[in-house]
This record gives sequence, C-alpha cells and structure tokens, in this order.
Amino acid sequence: MAIEFFHTSVSPEAVSLATRTLMSTWLSEGRRVKEFEDALSDRLGLVNPAALNSGTSALHLALVIANVGPGDEVILPPQTFIATGLAIVMQGAVPVFADVDPCTGNLLPESVAAKVTSRTRAVMPVHWAGLPCDMDDIQDIASRHGLAVVEDAAHALGAAYHGSPIGGLSRFTAFSFQAIKHLTTGDGGALCCTDANDARQVMARRWFGIDRANSPMSVLGEREYDLDTVGYKYHMNDLAAAVGLGNLQDFPQRLARRRLVAARYLDALSGVHGLELPPCPSDRESAWWLFQLRVDRREDFIRALASRGVPASVVHQRIDRNRVFGGVRSDLFGQAEFDMRQVSIPVHEGLSDADVAQVVDAVRAGW
Repeated sequence: MAIEFFHTSVSPEAVSLATRTLMSTWLSEGRRVKEFEDALSDRLGLVNPAALNSGTSALHLALVIANVGPGDEVILPPQTFIATGLAIVMQGAVPVFADVDPCTGNLLPESVAAKVTSRTRAVMPVHWAGLPCDMDDIQDIASRHGLAVVEDAAHALGAAYHGSPIGGLSRFTAFSFQAIKHLTTGDGGALCCTDANDARQVMARRWFGIDRANSPMSVLGEREYDLDTVGYKYHMNDLAAAVGLGNLQDFPQRLARRRLVAARYLDALSGVHGLELPPCPSDRESAWWLFQLRVDRREDFIRALASRGVPASVVHQRIDRNRVFGGVRSDLFGQAEFDMRQVSIPVHEGLSDADVAQVVDAVRAGW
C-alpha cells in the first residue's frame, strides 16, 4: 500500500456515536454539539469553544464580532490557505500581507509592526504547520495599537505556547475540523473566545443571530425574537459533533504518534546535505500537522521521493499571488525565500514504523 501524505482518522467510537445520532433522527444542532464543545474545553483546554460548520466560518465570524468592516485593514501572512484571506475579503476589509520567518513560514512580529496603519483593526497570525507563532510579540503589538488578534489555528490543535494550549491565548482562535486535520468532524470548525461577551455573541450569531437559550417558543410554535443585527448559518450539526466527539477519545494518542514520527525525522535526517529541518523552539510545542523541510532543488527532491514511493508536497504556496488579493508583494523577502524551498513529507498517526523508515531512507538516498 502506498504511503499517504495525509491521513483521515475515524475512530470506532466516532462510528458508533454517529450511528446512534442518525438513529435518534436529531441531526441539527443539539446535545451532541454541546457535549463536543464541553469536551474540547475539558480535554484540550480550549476557552469557550463554539462548534461551527467550518474553520472559514470561524475566521469570518471572529472578524464580524471584532467589528472589522469595509475599508478596515487586517494584517496576515501570505503563507496560509486562501480561506484566511477570503474571510477578510468577505467582510469588505483589506488583507495586508506582512512578511514571514523564512525558516518557519510564521508571521514576523517586526513586519506586523511596520504594516500597522490608522485603518488596521486586526492581526491574523497563522500557526503554519502547527508551530505556534511568536504570540507574545504579536500580542504586544496588538495591545499597543488596540487591535483584535484572531489566531488561525487550523494546523495547531494540540499545540502549546509557553505551556498554554493554543485556543486560550487570544481574543479569538479559529480551528478547523476538516477531513485531513488532526481531529475531523467530516467538515467543521470551532471559534474560541477569551472574552465572555464575545463568546455569547458567537453563540447567537452562529445561528442567524437568534439566542436560542433566551428565545422561548410562543404558543404559535415560533421562537420569540427581534433581531437587530445580522447573523449566519454557521452552527455545527449533531452528526458532525458526534464524529468529533468520538474522535476525541484517542486524539491524545494520535497526537503523540505524530510527535514521535517528527522526533524520528529530526534525528534521522539531521545533517542531510541540501536540506534544513524545521526549527523546534523550546518555549512552544508544535502540533505537527506538517513536517516542513527546506530543500535545495525542490522539484528534483519531490521527483526522487516519488520514485521511491514517498509523497512530498508544498501543501500551500503564498496566497498573495492570487488576483483577488492584488498579486505578489515584492517587499516580503522572508516569504519569497520560504516559498522557494519549503516542502513537506508525511507526518501522521497512520504511518507505521516501516513507513517512517521508508521515508527516511528515501530522503537520505539523495536527489
């Protein structure tokens, strides 16, 4: 069997819970969603997680609650998936691209500081590959300028910064539970809020703006409400939540396996000519959604590994090259360097020890 670059894990408990939820015929948002949110908080340390239908919805809803609107600016890195930038455009706001560390692909705080203007309203750090950004510096810049911090943590479930889990550091943190992420609900996401008022707004505005907890049913069978703001159909349903809840059972073991695979790569690939390994700062712990290398002659590297049965991929290149964002910025030198050399090899819980050895041998054989 060929080695998979990504791997979708669905536990027996997820199958069982999904089946029982289907048989209950309650498929919209209900008790499973609440159970899933409670489990995310209790088991992973996420703060006020609201389960949503996608990570993109989480990013957009965070900007809505932060009152980011037309003409406002949001600072982000180009090294991300296009959804990060589109969430900003959806609000009529302007994506402003700051540079990244050429070793990690993560947002450079000094570049963020240089990009702040009178129209800046938020900064959106992306924890690329699962490694947390320099959040202390980013938070300091945001605090000085009164900016909302919206973490795109699509790669970072289970990651930690200074010993604290990602999902409780910033005003907003968005997660993705899409099929190939660490934890899947089929498709879905969550938005965490450190501010209780923000959290209440998210819970209401994820379902059209109607606060179901405080909008009783009238004798006519209709909820009593009077909306004064726009809401969205962003809630998660019980079937998706059942899958997520079941997959949470063995999430710690699966994350530990990713970290073990990464540790083996770090040891076995050290010193390989033409290759640089990902940095591992001691003050943070990666979730290892990707094992990101920087290599010389990248296309030769990809072809050589493919000939040995091992997939390699850049996963995503800089998003500012898209016309919807205006095209590549010439002043982002770190991004340009990172974009030319970055490539990833498989790192997931579906890899056997033999698979890991095959990947190591394929890389060490040269290109």
